[in-house]
Amino acid sequence: MSAIYILWLRQLKRYFRLKSRILALLGQPVLILITLDFGVGPLYRRAGAGNYLQYLTPGIIAMAILFPAVNSGVGIIWDRQFGFLKETLVAPASRFQIVLGRTLGCATTAFLQGLIVLTICLFAGFQMENILLLPAALGFMFLIALLGGSIGTVIGSLLDDPQGYQLIMNYFVTPLFIFSNALFPVDGLPVPMKLIVRLNPLGFGIDGLRVALTDTFQFSLAIDFMIIGGVAALLLGLGSYLFARMQL
Repeated sequence: MSAIYILWLRQLKRYFRLKSRILALLGQPVLILITLDFGVGPLYRRAGAGNYLQYLTPGIIAMAILFPAVNSGVGIIWDRQFGFLKETLVAPASRFQIVLGRTLGCATTAFLQGLIVLTICLFAGFQMENILLLPAALGFMFLIALLGGSIGTVIGSLLDDPQGYQLIMNYFVTPLFIFSNALFPVDGLPVPMKLIVRLNPLGFGIDGLRVALTDTFQFSLAIDFMIIGGVAALLLGLGSYLFARMQL
């Protein structure tokens, strides 16, 4: 357990040392929030669908969490190239503990960014429907962060080139976000696209977050929790297996 705590703390320290990186990672979700709210919001209201900011906010929070969490996996590649990973592996800890500590650290930093974006959305006019469900919202935010961190661990353990990691981000992680219920409602989509969206585990995390924040849902909190929690656990196990077999 001490190894997990040390690695978790190391990721937090690395995060807070890079203040410019924090601002850069927050810029994209805030820009998309402003652009879509002003651009799509009036159309959304004229269509009788209500306040678009209320629908959009959970998706933007998920975006602010997912991309930094997944992108943290590139640290495995850099640590391997510069030899830092060997120093970590000589510690008296199993590789599963090392993976768990790194993933929890990355998930925690991504979760903190989600909190910042949630605060910005509240200042922008977003309103929570039930403050008593805030702990559930925070729980789903951390599960989304854990899902992203686990994906990053899997990808980082498979690749040895940082440039290839960016291709994975563009052609896998970005579609994972776009083909979810983050930016638009699922109802009314063509059947093939609706199926893709409903098979996307990220969509269950966003749905759970949306239930907790706005009381609008497709599934129940229990189903959302089981799906995203189960997928995150499976990916964490896969990441541990691939990390253990990784060639240094």
